[in-house]
Formats: sequence, structure tokens, C-alpha cells
Amino acid sequence: MTIPAESTHSRGRWLVVALGVCLAIVAGGSLAFFNPFASGEIAQAEEREPQDKQKGKDADEPEPPRKLTKAPELDGGTAWLNTGKPLSLKDLKGKVVLLDFWTLCCINCIHIMPDLAKLEKKYANELVVIGVHSAKFENEKNSESIRKAILRYDLKHPVVNDADQKIWNAYDCSSWPTLVLIDPEGNLLGQTTGEGKYELLDAVIGKVIAEHKKKKTLDEKPMRFDTAKFRDKIDSPLYFPGKVHADEKGKRLFIADSTNHRIVITDLDGNKIAIAGTGTPGKKDGSFAEAQFDDPQGMVVNGDFLYVADRKNHLIRELDLKAKTVKTIAGNGEQDRDRDMGGPALKRGLNSPWALYLDGDRMFIAMAGHHQIWTLNLKDKMLLPFAGTGAERLRDGPHEGVACFAQPSGLTSDGKNLYVADCEVSAIRKVPMDGQGRVTTLVGRGLFHFGDRDGPGMISDADEREAKEAKLQHAIGVQYHDGKVYVADTYNSKIKVIDLKDGMVSTFAGAIKDEKNPVFNEPAGLSLANGKLYVADTNAHRIRVIDLKTKEVTTLALKGVEPVVVKEEKPKEEKK
Repeated sequence: MTIPAESTHSRGRWLVVALGVCLAIVAGGSLAFFNPFASGEIAQAEEREPQDKQKGKDADEPEPPRKLTKAPELDGGTAWLNTGKPLSLKDLKGKVVLLDFWTLCCINCIHIMPDLAKLEKKYANELVVIGVHSAKFENEKNSESIRKAILRYDLKHPVVNDADQKIWNAYDCSSWPTLVLIDPEGNLLGQTTGEGKYELLDAVIGKVIAEHKKKKTLDEKPMRFDTAKFRDKIDSPLYFPGKVHADEKGKRLFIADSTNHRIVITDLDGNKIAIAGTGTPGKKDGSFAEAQFDDPQGMVVNGDFLYVADRKNHLIRELDLKAKTVKTIAGNGEQDRDRDMGGPALKRGLNSPWALYLDGDRMFIAMAGHHQIWTLNLKDKMLLPFAGTGAERLRDGPHEGVACFAQPSGLTSDGKNLYVADCEVSAIRKVPMDGQGRVTTLVGRGLFHFGDRDGPGMISDADEREAKEAKLQHAIGVQYHDGKVYVADTYNSKIKVIDLKDGMVSTFAGAIKDEKNPVFNEPAGLSLANGKLYVADTNAHRIRVIDLKTKEVTTLALKGVEPVVVKEEKPKEEKK
């Protein structure tokens, strides 16, 4: 995600380091260089001819010395997490350092986390990753929200809360994620942005390690960081439940126990029926006891079958509730970046499916990574894009070629229209299910328009709009009922409701602020049964229940559901 030009934090270009220092990559078996800082504008990496083929250059001629610039210090953060103390570049001397500038809401930032983990594992003795959390949303400046995200995404490296974007500005960043590489002597090598940079970083890091081994400037003693004190002390079998689905007819409740990587099935009173998934991440089909998921999210039930958006695996899974088995019905297990082409369900890659809605044999999929809505036909097993160009922004218009979404993460329907929680633009969108007409917006104005205000969802007059129009903040869940759309206003930790007759947005639950005992803590999923709204209260590790008539809020007591116990390896090295 790129900050728009009008933002006070935008630079519109990458950092020009060391007057044109080049990053090294392995291209075609030879060492080649590219300069990502062309003409002071954001430039894409380009392969260049091997050095011995460049015009007028002798293959044996030594490289001219490259002028290096010292990296800016990591000063200005409001807190350090996942480490026992603040870190400086002096503390990291002798290590290859990779700075990851991220914000916890950003799907692109989420997508590169597995790549960072692979690099950390491969170069455990030589590389240190430092997360620099430079918030987009106001709620994300809170160190507690960042701590929760660190746990939710299982990050093992230190993270500094760059709430005031002082480190962001020192490194002249302009988009999330930005990755900055620093050598063992504290020199700035360069930076790159976006997803899919594992191969580039792997090649560069490998080269830097080899160079500094020769120079004897590499510290190969692994660093361990004190993460224990940042963990949650919870009295719940759930761990960051992302979504919930209530089955009124079947008297069942399905809970995506997301960071426990399993599906918990109870009755509507919380009594255990079954659990699918081992509790460890993976993508294995089979019996409930042996199947594996990785960050499961949205669900929808159809008789004896439950469908699950297996987010991190980029799959749609089918649970046979009678046979107690799990199988994959869509996705090939790889993240796909092709936003235009459909195809056979098991041959097409998906991109972070986050929510599902079933209309007969047609399943709608909120494809958060593609910024689109897709469909899966359960009869012919074909996947097709349904709405959205794939550009990350808010734009109304016809489904194909015009309308745009930004990380859609929640779906519901009144039978004619989908209602979409379009979280990166803090918006709720209306999408005709017949594919005709236009995608429209009920509330929300764009990527950097958010807040916490009740009022009309849309006001045409610009001056009046600024003072009175309703605002949400990164809303992830939606549920339609009786002419209204209930909204999990996630970063405001409230449940709001949109009256579809007059377009008014109002707070339904969570208005009273109590920091010690909040009513909700970043709720992300909603579902309705028997006049009760079930809420996946994600950061509180619980399911809340709201009586729609009385507005009474209670916590669902889960009976017979055991927590997942994960065995951890004890660090052998001294903690930092």
C-alpha cells in the first residue's frame, strides 16, 4: 500500500542512498547490479547484463569502490516489543539487518511475513529482522494493538512502535511494506517495496554474508530476544478467533479459532460438538483429528457441510460434518497474483480468502489479497472474478472494469445484494448479486478517511460531510438482519448498525469506554441466530453474545473445548 501524494508523510520516491549505491542480485548465474534509485523516482528492479558483457568493460577489471552511507539510527520509537530492551545499530554490529516497515492492517505486510520467517530461519546466525511498525490507522499507534498483532502473526523478531513515524521519515519511506537492508558495518545498502521479494532478498543477503565473512566483520553468534513477557495470559481455549458462523437451523456454532489454526464446533450454548484441526499450522486434508489449517477465517454452512476460507493457505476447505473429514475444494495452495483469470477451482491459486457467503450453489469469496470479490460454483467447480478491478482503492461503478475494493474481509446479504466490509477504506459496500447495476458505498470515503463518528453514511455537501458524515475505522465484519447491517467496527472496538432505509450509522454496542474491561477488543466477525448476535471478539480471545432486543452483552462459556498446548524450544543463547 502506498501513501497518497497529499499525505504529510509521503515522499513519492525511494531513499537515495550512497549517491546511487547498487544492490547485488544473482542473475543468470552471474553477479549483476541494478540501481533502484533511477532519476529520483520509484523505480522497478531491472536485470542488467553480466559485468563481462557490458560494452567496453573487461571481465577481469575490478569494481570501483562503492561509496556507502551509514544507516540512520533507530531513534524515535515510543516502545520496543519482543525484546527486553530498545535496540540500536551499535547493538546489531556484525549482523546483516533487515528493517521491515509495516502496519498491522496491511494485507501486503501480512503476505511478506512468511518470507521474513524463511529468511530468519535460513540465516539464523547472521541476520536480524527488525519490524518498524509505522501506523496507518490511529488505533495502530497503540503498543497494545501492535503487541496483539505480533502474537496473532507469530512474529519472533523485535518490533519498534514508530507511532510518530520518525524512523519512517528518517528512511524516507512512502509505502507499506518497505524493506531496508543494512550491512554488518551499519551501512545502508538499499531498499525495496511490496510483496514477492524473497528471491531478491535471499540473493542479496547471501552475497553480503559471503563478503563480510571474508572481511571478518560478520558476527555469526545467533541473537535471541526475550519475547515471553509480551505473551498474553489468557483464560480461554481460543486464540485470536477471527470469524464466527451461527447455524440457527442446525443449532450449531462454528468458530474460526484462527491463531490456533482450527475450527471449533459447539452448539449455540457453547457445548462442544467437535474440533477440526490439530492446532498447528499446515494444509493437510483428512479426518478432523489429523487435518490442518493456517489462519482460518470466514465460514458458511450448507446442511452437513461447512466451508472455510483457509486464509494463509490460500484455500477453500470443505468439512463433512457427518464423516468428520476435511478436503480442499479450491486453490492450489499457492498465493496467486493473477486478478483477471478464473478457472478450475483446484488449479487456480487464491489470494488470502477472508470471508464467504453462499447463495445456492454459488459461493461468494472476499478475496482480500486481490481486493476483489470472486465466486466459486460448487457444481462445476469453477472460480471467477465477480467484482473489482484489483486496484486497492474505493471506487463505485459497474462490477467489472470500474468498481474497486480495498481488502474486503466480511460478507453478508439481504438476498439481492452483498454487503461487504471493505476494511482498508473503512467502508461498507453494496454489491448487486446479479452482477448488474453498480457497486455503491454506504459509508466510507477512501484509504485515509477513517474515524469514529455516528451519523449519515453519505452526505453530498462537502462542508457538511466533513463535520457530520459517519466514520468507521478498519471494519472487518458484517451481518444483515431485518433491514439493517450490523458492523464489527474493528479498530473502534464497537458494534455499529446501518439502517438501510435512511442510511444512518449508529453505535449499537461498545459505546462505553473501559480500558481495564472493554466490552470488545477489536471484534472481527459477526453472525446471527435466534435474535442473538454472536461476535468474534478477536483480541480478547472470546465469543461475545448480544441480545438484539435488550442489547445485553455476555461472554459465551465454552464447555469441553480444551486449549491448544504448543511445545516451545528453549533458547540456548543469552537473551537480549
